[in-house]
Amino acid sequence: MDLNVLLASLADRPRAGVSFDLRPLALERWNSTLQAAADDEENTISILDPIGYDYWTGEGVTAKRITGILRGMAGADVVVNINSPGGDMFEGLAIYNVLREYKGNVTVKVLGLAASAASIIAMAGDTIQVARSGFLMIHNCWAMAVGNRHDMREFADTLEPFDEAMADIYAERTGGDLGGMQKLMDAETWINGSAAVEQGFADALLSSDSVKESAKARNESQIAAHKLDVILAKQGMPRSERRALLQQIKSGTPSAAGPGTRHAAETPADLAEPIAELQAALARFSAAATR
Repeated sequence: MDLNVLLASLADRPRAGVSFDLRPLALERWNSTLQAAADDEENTISILDPIGYDYWTGEGVTAKRITGILRGMAGADVVVNINSPGGDMFEGLAIYNVLREYKGNVTVKVLGLAASAASIIAMAGDTIQVARSGFLMIHNCWAMAVGNRHDMREFADTLEPFDEAMADIYAERTGGDLGGMQKLMDAETWINGSAAVEQGFADALLSSDSVKESAKARNESQIAAHKLDVILAKQGMPRSERRALLQQIKSGTPSAAGPGTRHAAETPADLAEPIAELQAALARFSAAATR
């Protein structure tokens, strides 16, 4: 299926109880401190966060945001720096489309990790460079679903064209066959920098001085919030309730129970650590803001 047709057909389609989500393993392996050594260059887009709208910050890496940035560049050549664990595949495919249709030359630099939806975005580059220690991770769409058996069947049908579109993008980029790409996706394949160049996913390795590590993790509270969101999703909590709980934690009332939200006494034991991590990150940011 044509990518434009796929995105248009599903853009307004209700998918109750279904949402694309971060692959937990990718989030765990993501080193969020990596960034471009020269991060103040003109005509540069930095994708250094999970893909998709972020309810924690009210922003996020979305096709709407990238489109706005590109519009301001007016067709000039652009560099896209990527270090992301992935996220919403719908947004990833949409951003890929936006970059492919951009008039100027697009150079993609994978600084650390381009996993899942971020790996699709990386394929939009006219030229793709990857750090020697960097990785691409490709797999089938990973999502959360809630519903009965009929919903689950529709859910699988919804995901299938996305997987096909992704495999087609990888095959077109590498010159490989569609079936081979689908096998790599089925196996959830991690591809290091050198292998990415050898297999055609990238054109060249980045020079060693192109990447630097910041003093501390970026957006600590945001990263902690994503970890908590993934755990809540795995527990079967609907997205609306997860967002409500995150907002309660952000406002300093994590035990408050809104309509339809689980009572604090029913919170699974494995939420204690990420909630504590999120609250600690918020406390550090609050303390820094008052200095």
